[in-house]
Amino acid sequence: MRDVLVTGLGLGLAVIAFVALADPYGLRAAPGYPPGPLVDTDQRWSYPQVARSGVFTSAVFGSSTSRLLDPQALDAALGSRFANLAMNGATPDEQLRLAALFLAARTPDTVIFGLDATWCDANPAPRGAIAFPDWLYEPHPTFGAFRQVNLRSLESAWKAAALHLGRGRAAIRPDGFAVFTPPETAYDPARARAHIAAGAPARDAHADPTDAPMPALDRLEALIAGLHGQTRTILAFMPVHARAQGRPGTPAGAREAACKGRAAAIGRDNGALVVDFRFPSAVTTEDTNYWDALHYRLPVAARIVESLKEVKDNGSDPGSAIVRVLAP
Repeated sequence: MRDVLVTGLGLGLAVIAFVALADPYGLRAAPGYPPGPLVDTDQRWSYPQVARSGVFTSAVFGSSTSRLLDPQALDAALGSRFANLAMNGATPDEQLRLAALFLAARTPDTVIFGLDATWCDANPAPRGAIAFPDWLYEPHPTFGAFRQVNLRSLESAWKAAALHLGRGRAAIRPDGFAVFTPPETAYDPARARAHIAAGAPARDAHADPTDAPMPALDRLEALIAGLHGQTRTILAFMPVHARAQGRPGTPAGAREAACKGRAAAIGRDNGALVVDFRFPSAVTTEDTNYWDALHYRLPVAARIVESLKEVKDNGSDPGSAIVRVLAP
Protein backbone atom coordinates (compact mmCIF):
# COMPACT_ATOMS: atom_id res chain seq x y z
CA MET A 1 0.00 0.00 0.00
CA ARG A 2 2.83 2.36 0.90
CA ASP A 3 4.45 1.80 -2.50
CA VAL A 4 1.17 2.51 -4.24
CA LEU A 5 0.73 5.76 -2.29
CA VAL A 6 4.30 6.86 -2.99
CA THR A 7 3.93 6.04 -6.68
CA GLY A 8 0.61 7.89 -6.87
CA LEU A 9 2.09 10.90 -5.09
CA GLY A 10 5.06 10.88 -7.43
CA LEU A 11 2.83 10.74 -10.51
CA GLY A 12 0.66 13.54 -9.14
CA LEU A 13 3.66 15.76 -8.50
CA ALA A 14 4.99 14.95 -11.96
CA VAL A 15 1.70 16.01 -13.55
CA ILE A 16 1.65 19.24 -11.54
CA ALA A 17 5.24 19.95 -12.55
CA PHE A 18 4.57 19.20 -16.21
CA VAL A 19 1.51 21.45 -16.38
CA ALA A 20 3.31 24.20 -14.47
CA LEU A 21 6.30 24.01 -16.80
CA ALA A 22 4.14 24.02 -19.96
CA ASP A 23 2.05 26.85 -18.45
CA PRO A 24 -0.82 26.44 -20.97
CA TYR A 25 -2.82 29.35 -19.51
CA GLY A 26 0.07 31.74 -19.10
CA LEU A 27 0.12 32.08 -15.32
CA ARG A 28 3.61 33.57 -15.64
CA ALA A 29 2.48 36.14 -18.22
CA ALA A 30 3.14 39.70 -17.06
CA PRO A 31 4.63 42.92 -18.44
CA GLY A 32 8.03 41.88 -19.72
CA TYR A 33 7.03 38.20 -19.88
CA PRO A 34 4.94 37.47 -22.99
CA PRO A 35 2.19 34.86 -23.05
CA GLY A 36 2.71 31.45 -24.55
CA PRO A 37 0.77 30.00 -27.49
CA LEU A 38 -3.01 30.10 -27.18
CA VAL A 39 -3.86 26.41 -27.31
CA ASP A 40 -7.36 26.35 -25.79
CA THR A 41 -10.19 27.23 -28.19
CA ASP A 42 -12.30 28.59 -25.30
CA GLN A 43 -11.42 32.27 -25.13
CA ARG A 44 -12.29 32.42 -21.42
CA TRP A 45 -9.26 30.25 -20.71
CA SER A 46 -6.91 31.61 -23.36
CA TYR A 47 -7.38 35.38 -23.09
CA PRO A 48 -6.38 36.13 -19.46
CA GLN A 49 -2.71 35.59 -20.27
CA VAL A 50 -2.97 37.98 -23.23
CA ALA A 51 -4.59 40.61 -21.02
CA ARG A 52 -2.14 40.10 -18.17
CA SER A 53 0.97 40.23 -20.37
CA GLY A 54 0.89 43.92 -21.24
CA VAL A 55 2.16 43.09 -24.75
CA PHE A 56 -0.70 44.83 -26.56
CA THR A 57 -1.33 48.55 -26.35
CA SER A 58 -5.03 48.38 -27.31
CA ALA A 59 -7.86 45.85 -27.17
CA VAL A 60 -11.38 44.98 -28.28
CA PHE A 61 -13.86 43.60 -25.73
CA GLY A 62 -17.26 42.19 -26.58
CA SER A 63 -19.16 39.06 -27.47
CA SER A 64 -19.12 37.05 -30.70
CA THR A 65 -20.48 40.08 -32.61
CA SER A 66 -17.03 41.69 -32.15
CA ARG A 67 -14.80 38.67 -32.66
CA LEU A 68 -14.28 39.10 -36.41
CA LEU A 69 -12.62 42.51 -36.06
CA ASP A 70 -9.07 41.71 -37.14
CA PRO A 71 -6.50 43.31 -34.80
CA GLN A 72 -4.05 43.73 -37.67
CA ALA A 73 -6.64 45.73 -39.61
CA LEU A 74 -7.37 47.79 -36.49
CA ASP A 75 -3.64 48.41 -36.07
CA ALA A 76 -3.49 49.94 -39.54
CA ALA A 77 -6.74 51.87 -39.15
CA LEU A 78 -6.31 53.30 -35.66
CA GLY A 79 -2.56 53.29 -35.21
CA SER A 80 -1.90 50.96 -32.29
CA ARG A 81 -1.17 47.33 -31.46
CA PHE A 82 -4.50 45.61 -30.87
CA ALA A 83 -5.63 42.36 -29.33
CA ASN A 84 -9.15 41.11 -29.94
CA LEU A 85 -10.40 39.80 -26.59
CA ALA A 86 -14.08 39.43 -27.48
CA MET A 87 -15.56 36.13 -26.27
CA ASN A 88 -18.42 34.05 -27.64
CA GLY A 89 -21.53 34.51 -25.52
CA ALA A 90 -19.74 36.80 -23.06
CA THR A 91 -21.94 38.68 -20.62
CA PRO A 92 -21.13 42.30 -19.71
CA ASP A 93 -19.79 41.06 -16.37
CA GLU A 94 -17.36 38.68 -18.09
CA GLN A 95 -16.26 41.39 -20.52
CA LEU A 96 -15.67 43.84 -17.69
CA ARG A 97 -13.67 41.25 -15.74
CA LEU A 98 -11.36 40.71 -18.70
CA ALA A 99 -11.09 44.44 -19.38
CA ALA A 100 -10.12 45.11 -15.76
CA LEU A 101 -7.35 42.50 -16.06
CA PHE A 102 -6.10 44.15 -19.25
CA LEU A 103 -6.16 47.63 -17.72
CA ALA A 104 -4.26 46.42 -14.65
CA ALA A 105 -1.30 45.48 -16.85
CA ARG A 106 -0.89 48.85 -18.56
CA THR A 107 -2.60 52.10 -19.53
CA PRO A 108 -3.67 51.32 -23.10
CA ASP A 109 -3.83 53.59 -26.13
CA THR A 110 -7.34 52.48 -27.15
CA VAL A 111 -10.08 50.23 -25.84
CA ILE A 112 -13.13 49.29 -27.89
CA PHE A 113 -16.25 47.84 -26.29
CA GLY A 114 -18.61 46.15 -28.73
CA LEU A 115 -22.07 46.67 -27.25
CA ASP A 116 -25.00 44.29 -27.66
CA ALA A 117 -28.52 44.21 -26.24
CA THR A 118 -27.28 42.53 -23.05
CA TRP A 119 -25.69 45.83 -22.00
CA CYS A 120 -29.19 47.34 -21.95
CA ASP A 121 -30.75 44.71 -19.67
CA ALA A 122 -32.20 45.79 -16.35
CA ASN A 123 -31.00 42.50 -14.82
CA PRO A 124 -28.00 41.29 -16.86
CA ALA A 125 -26.82 37.76 -16.19
CA PRO A 126 -23.52 37.63 -14.29
CA ARG A 127 -22.31 34.60 -16.23
CA GLY A 128 -23.07 33.07 -19.60
CA ALA A 129 -23.85 29.49 -20.50
CA ILE A 130 -20.13 28.59 -20.69
CA ALA A 131 -18.22 27.88 -17.49
CA PHE A 132 -16.12 30.86 -16.44
CA PRO A 133 -12.72 30.22 -14.70
CA ASP A 134 -12.89 33.03 -12.14
CA TRP A 135 -9.50 32.22 -10.64
CA LEU A 136 -7.73 32.95 -13.94
CA TYR A 137 -9.00 36.53 -13.76
CA GLU A 138 -7.18 37.28 -10.53
CA PRO A 139 -4.18 39.59 -11.15
CA HIS A 140 -1.97 36.97 -9.49
CA PRO A 141 -3.89 33.67 -9.33
CA THR A 142 -3.50 32.16 -5.88
CA PHE A 143 -2.11 28.61 -5.99
CA GLY A 144 -2.56 28.77 -9.76
CA ALA A 145 -0.13 25.94 -10.44
CA PHE A 146 -2.40 23.63 -8.45
CA ARG A 147 -5.77 25.05 -9.50
CA GLN A 148 -5.04 24.59 -13.19
CA VAL A 149 -4.35 20.86 -12.87
CA ASN A 150 -7.29 19.05 -14.45
CA LEU A 151 -7.93 17.03 -17.57
CA ARG A 152 -8.53 20.17 -19.62
CA SER A 153 -5.26 21.81 -18.64
CA LEU A 154 -3.36 18.55 -19.04
CA GLU A 155 -4.54 18.32 -22.65
CA SER A 156 -3.65 21.99 -23.19
CA ALA A 157 -0.23 21.41 -21.61
CA TRP A 158 0.48 18.61 -24.10
CA LYS A 159 -0.47 20.95 -26.95
CA ALA A 160 1.69 23.76 -25.56
CA ALA A 161 4.66 21.42 -25.13
CA ALA A 162 4.25 20.17 -28.69
CA LEU A 163 4.24 23.74 -29.99
CA HIS A 164 7.44 24.50 -28.09
CA LEU A 165 8.95 21.54 -29.93
CA GLY A 166 7.78 22.92 -33.27
CA ARG A 167 4.81 20.62 -33.73
CA GLY A 168 1.13 21.45 -34.13
CA ARG A 169 -0.35 24.93 -34.24
CA ALA A 170 -2.03 27.31 -31.87
CA ALA A 171 -5.83 27.40 -31.67
CA ILE A 172 -5.95 31.19 -31.62
CA ARG A 173 -3.59 33.80 -33.04
CA PRO A 174 -1.32 35.48 -30.45
CA ASP A 175 -3.40 38.67 -30.69
CA GLY A 176 -6.59 36.76 -29.84
CA PHE A 177 -7.99 36.68 -33.36
CA ALA A 178 -9.72 33.60 -34.75
CA VAL A 179 -12.37 33.20 -37.43
CA PHE A 180 -15.14 31.26 -35.70
CA THR A 181 -17.64 31.42 -38.58
CA PRO A 182 -17.64 28.81 -41.37
CA PRO A 183 -15.40 29.34 -44.41
CA GLU A 184 -16.73 31.98 -46.77
CA THR A 185 -16.66 29.38 -49.55
CA ALA A 186 -19.34 27.45 -47.62
CA TYR A 187 -21.78 30.37 -47.52
CA ASP A 188 -25.34 29.40 -48.52
CA PRO A 189 -27.75 32.38 -48.88
CA ALA A 190 -30.87 30.25 -48.47
CA ARG A 191 -29.58 28.65 -45.31
CA ALA A 192 -28.52 32.04 -43.99
CA ARG A 193 -32.00 33.48 -44.56
CA ALA A 194 -33.50 30.56 -42.65
CA HIS A 195 -31.09 31.11 -39.76
CA ILE A 196 -31.85 34.85 -39.75
CA ALA A 197 -35.59 34.18 -39.56
CA ALA A 198 -35.17 31.56 -36.84
CA GLY A 199 -32.68 33.57 -34.79
CA ALA A 200 -34.40 36.95 -34.84
CA PRO A 201 -36.04 37.30 -31.42
CA ALA A 202 -39.58 38.48 -30.81
CA ARG A 203 -38.64 42.15 -30.55
CA ASP A 204 -41.20 43.15 -27.99
CA ALA A 205 -41.17 40.03 -25.83
CA HIS A 206 -39.96 40.75 -22.30
CA ALA A 207 -38.67 44.23 -23.21
CA ASP A 208 -37.61 46.18 -20.12
CA PRO A 209 -39.40 49.49 -19.49
CA THR A 210 -37.70 52.47 -21.08
CA ASP A 211 -36.74 53.97 -17.72
CA ALA A 212 -35.54 50.75 -16.10
CA PRO A 213 -31.95 50.82 -14.82
CA MET A 214 -28.99 49.71 -16.94
CA PRO A 215 -26.50 48.47 -14.35
CA ALA A 216 -24.04 47.05 -16.89
CA LEU A 217 -23.64 50.47 -18.49
CA ASP A 218 -23.20 51.98 -15.01
CA ARG A 219 -20.31 49.58 -14.38
CA LEU A 220 -18.85 50.36 -17.79
CA GLU A 221 -18.94 54.08 -17.00
CA ALA A 222 -17.13 53.49 -13.72
CA LEU A 223 -14.44 51.52 -15.55
CA ILE A 224 -13.77 54.08 -18.27
CA ALA A 225 -13.98 57.00 -15.83
CA GLY A 226 -10.98 55.45 -14.08
CA LEU A 227 -8.90 55.89 -17.24
CA HIS A 228 -8.81 59.68 -16.60
CA GLY A 229 -8.78 60.53 -20.29
CA GLN A 230 -5.45 58.79 -20.92
CA THR A 231 -7.01 56.16 -23.17
CA ARG A 232 -9.07 56.61 -26.31
CA THR A 233 -12.31 54.79 -25.53
CA ILE A 234 -14.78 53.66 -28.20
CA LEU A 235 -18.21 52.26 -27.40
CA ALA A 236 -19.68 50.65 -30.52
CA PHE A 237 -23.17 49.20 -30.89
CA MET A 238 -22.51 46.23 -33.16
CA PRO A 239 -24.46 45.62 -36.40
CA VAL A 240 -26.82 42.74 -35.79
CA HIS A 241 -29.32 42.06 -38.57
CA ALA A 242 -32.22 44.54 -38.71
CA ARG A 243 -34.65 41.75 -37.83
CA ALA A 244 -32.89 41.34 -34.48
CA GLN A 245 -33.21 45.04 -33.67
CA GLY A 246 -36.05 46.71 -31.81
CA ARG A 247 -38.37 48.54 -34.22
CA PRO A 248 -39.15 52.22 -33.63
CA GLY A 249 -42.48 52.64 -31.88
CA THR A 250 -42.28 49.30 -30.04
CA PRO A 251 -41.26 48.67 -26.40
CA ALA A 252 -38.06 46.96 -27.54
CA GLY A 253 -37.28 49.82 -29.89
CA ALA A 254 -37.86 52.36 -27.12
CA ARG A 255 -35.56 50.42 -24.80
CA GLU A 256 -32.81 50.28 -27.43
CA ALA A 257 -33.13 54.02 -28.04
CA ALA A 258 -32.90 54.69 -24.31
CA CYS A 259 -29.84 52.44 -24.10
CA LYS A 260 -28.11 54.31 -26.92
CA GLY A 261 -28.99 57.58 -25.22
CA ARG A 262 -27.46 56.37 -21.97
CA ALA A 263 -24.30 55.22 -23.76
CA ALA A 264 -24.06 58.59 -25.54
CA ALA A 265 -24.32 60.39 -22.19
CA ILE A 266 -21.53 58.21 -20.82
CA GLY A 267 -19.42 59.12 -23.82
CA ARG A 268 -20.01 62.85 -23.45
CA ASP A 269 -19.28 62.79 -19.71
CA ASN A 270 -16.09 60.75 -20.05
CA GLY A 271 -14.60 61.80 -23.38
CA ALA A 272 -15.45 58.51 -25.07
CA LEU A 273 -16.44 58.07 -28.70
CA VAL A 274 -19.81 56.32 -29.06
CA VAL A 275 -20.75 54.94 -32.47
CA ASP A 276 -23.78 53.02 -33.67
CA PHE A 277 -23.82 50.27 -36.29
CA ARG A 278 -27.05 48.81 -34.88
CA PHE A 279 -29.68 50.45 -37.10
CA PRO A 280 -31.26 49.65 -40.49
CA SER A 281 -28.54 50.25 -43.07
CA ALA A 282 -27.12 48.79 -46.26
CA VAL A 283 -25.32 46.28 -44.04
CA THR A 284 -28.01 45.29 -41.55
CA THR A 285 -30.93 44.98 -43.99
CA GLU A 286 -29.08 42.77 -46.47
CA ASP A 287 -29.49 39.06 -45.65
CA THR A 288 -26.39 38.03 -47.60
CA ASN A 289 -24.20 39.99 -45.16
CA TYR A 290 -25.06 37.53 -42.38
CA TRP A 291 -24.71 33.92 -41.32
CA ASP A 292 -27.61 34.35 -38.88
CA ALA A 293 -29.42 37.19 -37.13
CA LEU A 294 -26.40 38.14 -35.00
CA HIS A 295 -23.27 37.19 -36.91
CA TYR A 296 -22.06 39.08 -39.95
CA ARG A 297 -19.58 37.83 -42.53
CA LEU A 298 -15.88 38.70 -42.82
CA PRO A 299 -16.34 41.45 -45.46
CA VAL A 300 -18.69 43.25 -43.05
CA ALA A 301 -16.03 43.10 -40.35
CA ALA A 302 -13.65 44.84 -42.73
CA ARG A 303 -16.26 47.55 -43.39
CA ILE A 304 -16.67 48.12 -39.65
CA VAL A 305 -12.94 48.71 -39.28
CA GLU A 306 -12.96 51.05 -42.30
CA SER A 307 -15.86 52.99 -40.76
CA LEU A 308 -14.02 53.33 -37.46
CA LYS A 309 -11.09 54.81 -39.35
CA GLU A 310 -13.41 57.24 -41.13
CA VAL A 311 -14.83 58.32 -37.78
CA LYS A 312 -11.31 58.82 -36.44
CA ASP A 313 -10.32 60.86 -39.49
CA ASN A 314 -13.52 62.86 -40.03
CA GLY A 315 -15.17 63.09 -36.62
CA SER A 316 -18.94 63.32 -36.34
CA ASP A 317 -19.42 63.29 -40.14
CA PRO A 318 -17.56 60.11 -41.12
CA GLY A 319 -19.04 59.81 -44.59
CA SER A 320 -20.00 56.18 -44.02
CA ALA A 321 -23.67 55.26 -44.33
CA ILE A 322 -23.32 52.24 -42.04
CA VAL A 323 -22.28 54.09 -38.87
CA ARG A 324 -23.66 56.95 -36.79
CA VAL A 325 -21.73 58.97 -34.25
CA LEU A 326 -23.71 59.30 -31.01
CA ALA A 327 -21.06 61.09 -28.93
CA PRO A 328 -19.21 63.33 -28.59
